[in-house]
Amino acid sequence: LAYTIAPTESAYVWKELIEDIQTRGVEEVLLFISDGLKGIKASIHAVFPKAKYQTCFVHVSRNIAHKVRVSDRKEICEDLKILYRADDKDSAEEALEAFIEKWKKSYSKITQSLQANQDLFTFYDFPKSIRKSIYSTNLIESFNKKIKKYSKRKEQFPNEASLDRFLVTQFEEYNQRFATRCHIGFDQARSGIAEMFNG
Repeated sequence: LAYTIAPTESAYVWKELIEDIQTRGVEEVLLFISDGLKGIKASIHAVFPKAKYQTCFVHVSRNIAHKVRVSDRKEICEDLKILYRADDKDSAEEALEAFIEKWKKSYSKITQSLQANQDLFTFYDFPKSIRKSIYSTNLIESFNKKIKKYSKRKEQFPNEASLDRFLVTQFEEYNQRFATRCHIGFDQARSGIAEMFNG
């Protein structure tokens, strides 16, 4: 829908991008999913105050995995999977309590940050058929990695305009490839989502 070229990623840059989307006609967004960049939730709600927000669970898990002992890493990652594979939000919250109880002595900072994160389980407010797609940013991550890989080759882009042209061709190709596809579960969920947010 939109992109920008910026020297660094920040909540301010994202706010400008979100405002651009709104200016071009997007009236409502049901859900934003992000890696938890500091200040991004406030930037989102400044433009789309009714939008729900989900912290990417994969990023949360990855950050935790880097902060624990190697000997505990596999077990902790398996315990975290229970949180986003639960049948419903109540079960997920019970699993979170069990996780905190199990690991709070060894990793108090990690359990405290999970307890304080109000955006871990937003995806459970949506139909079950699409939850696998919306608990993380995975849906777009592989494309983002491709863009980052090629855009880091600075010798290919002598100036910003050449980078801009390259990005547009990549986005156009991506949009064409997915223009006629409905991602798994979304067709099934469409009527349920409409009822949730119009009811």
